[in-house]
Amino acid sequence: MFDAEKIRSEFPMLVAGDNDAKPLAFLDSTATTQKPASVIDVMDDFYREHYSSVKRGVYRLSARTTEAFEATRKNVAKFLNAKSEDEIVFTRGTTESINLVAWTYGRKFFDAGDEILISGLEHHANIVSWQIVAEMKGAKIKVIPVKDDGDLDLTALPNLLTARTKMVAVTHVSNAVGTVNPIAEIIATVRKLAPQAKILIDGAQSASHIKVDVQKLDCDFFVFSGHKIYGPTGIGVLYGKYDVLDSMPPWHGGGEMIKNVTFEKTTYADVPARFEAGTPAIAEVIGLGKAIEWLNEKGLENIRAHEEKIVAYALKQLAEIPQVKVLGNPKERGALLSITLDGIAVSDAAMILDEENIAVRSGHHCAQPVMDRFGVDATLRLSFGAYTLERDIDRFVAGIKRVLRLFA
Repeated sequence: MFDAEKIRSEFPMLVAGDNDAKPLAFLDSTATTQKPASVIDVMDDFYREHYSSVKRGVYRLSARTTEAFEATRKNVAKFLNAKSEDEIVFTRGTTESINLVAWTYGRKFFDAGDEILISGLEHHANIVSWQIVAEMKGAKIKVIPVKDDGDLDLTALPNLLTARTKMVAVTHVSNAVGTVNPIAEIIATVRKLAPQAKILIDGAQSASHIKVDVQKLDCDFFVFSGHKIYGPTGIGVLYGKYDVLDSMPPWHGGGEMIKNVTFEKTTYADVPARFEAGTPAIAEVIGLGKAIEWLNEKGLENIRAHEEKIVAYALKQLAEIPQVKVLGNPKERGALLSITLDGIAVSDAAMILDEENIAVRSGHHCAQPVMDRFGVDATLRLSFGAYTLERDIDRFVAGIKRVLRLFA
C-alpha cells in the first residue's frame, strides 16, 4: 500500500519542518517539489567522491562521472519510452527546452504567414517563446479557447488547424487551473487535419504525476523540468523524435557540440550533443537520474492515486467555506487547486498563512492570460505531491479560517 507518511520521512526538509512549533505544511509542489534524501545524497557523493568533468577525460574519475551522466540519459529515455537515448537532450528546464525548439526548429522552418497553435491554458514559457519567433519570422499565433469549467473547447480545434499550421504547442496539465488536457485526442486531431504540423507537449506539470509514453502519444517534442519531479533545479529535458531533432540547427555554440572547427567552417555533432554546448550541469543530471529512479520505485500510478485522494479531500473541506471560490471545474484535475477569497487579496492571505508555516503560492503563476480568462488578478494556489497528507489540508483550512477572521 502507498504510505505517504513513510514517504514523507524520506524528505529531510519535511522531517525538519515537522519538528517546528508549527509544523511545515508544504503546499507548493507545482512550483517545485521537495527532494528525497536519495537525490541529495547522490549529488553529494558526486562532489565528494568522483567530481570531474564528463566525456573529455580518459582518467578513471571522468570515466565514472561520464558513465553516471549518460546512465541518466538512458533512464530518461526509458521513463518516457523514447526509442533511443539519443532523443534526449539535457537543458536547464522546461522553459529552455521550449525556447530551444522555438529558436531552432522555428528559425529554420517557419515562414511568413505560418501559424503556431497554442492553448488558452499555457504558462508564459509556452506563449512568449513562440511570440518572439513569430515576430521574427512573420508567423501568426492562434489560441484554443478555454471554457468556463477550465477545459479546452476542443470543438474549436478543427477550425483552428489549417495547411499553414507549423507547430502545435500545448500544456499537458495547466499550472493555474489544474486541467489535465486530453493530449492523445488533441494529437490525433492534429495528425489527421494538419499532418505537416509538429507537436510539442509541455509536461512540466505532468511528468511527476502521469505516466507518459511519447511513442504512443506520437508527439514530436515533450519537455519537463527536473525540480518538479523531486530532482534538482537547473536541469530539464527535451525529448524530440530523432529525425526532427536531426533536422534542427544548433542552439548554442561551443565545446562538445562540434565535429570539426576551423576558422573557415564548423561542422556540428550528431544529436543530442549538437544541442549541449559547454560543460553541462553534471551533478544536476546525476540528481535527475536518481529522482527518476525514486519515482519508478514509488510508482507514478500510486502517486497519482494518492494525489487524487488529497484533491478530493481538499475540495470537500473548502466547499464548506462559502468565501472560497475554486477556479474551474475541469473533467480531470491535476494535483493542484487555485482559489480566490471574497474581498481578500490572495497575497495578504499567503502572508498570513506563512505565519502559520503553511507554504502556498499567490499570484498569476506565470499564466496571466488564464487569469484574464477567468476575470481575476491572481489566485492562491495549493498544490500537492507524493508526501502531501490530509493533515496538511487541515492546516491550510484552519489557516484560511484565520485569514477570514482577521478580515471580518
